[in-house]
Amino acid sequence: MSEHDDEPELSGYEPHEGRPLRSRRMVNAMRVIVLLGIVGLVLPGVVTTIGVASRTANTACADWVSYEIPDAEGFDARFELFGPGFLGWECYSVGAFGGDEHIVSLGLIPSGRVAREVVRTRTAA
Repeated sequence: MSEHDDEPELSGYEPHEGRPLRSRRMVNAMRVIVLLGIVGLVLPGVVTTIGVASRTANTACADWVSYEIPDAEGFDARFELFGPGFLGWECYSVGAFGGDEHIVSLGLIPSGRVAREVVRTRTAA
């Protein structure tokens, strides 16, 4: 009886003695291709998310500044890591008397709809 009678799929198998299946060059090439593929899948989503968040923050900030300080010359929505709201979008009025003034923290994912509803509710009351 031979060694591999109960494992026929291994009959005739000769292990590579110390020699890898693929060369180092091939392994590095595969790593680069996989990394580029992952970046190609993730990067467009990140860029789109940042663009949408920026436009939404600008819209919400414009609403807040027009409500809080109507005579301000403009507004500025900034993403800050350690701002007044700790992490997220911050809204500032620009050109009002006394310089830039913090109006509201818009959060990590700003919402223009929430800002408009709050402004309408406060104006109606």
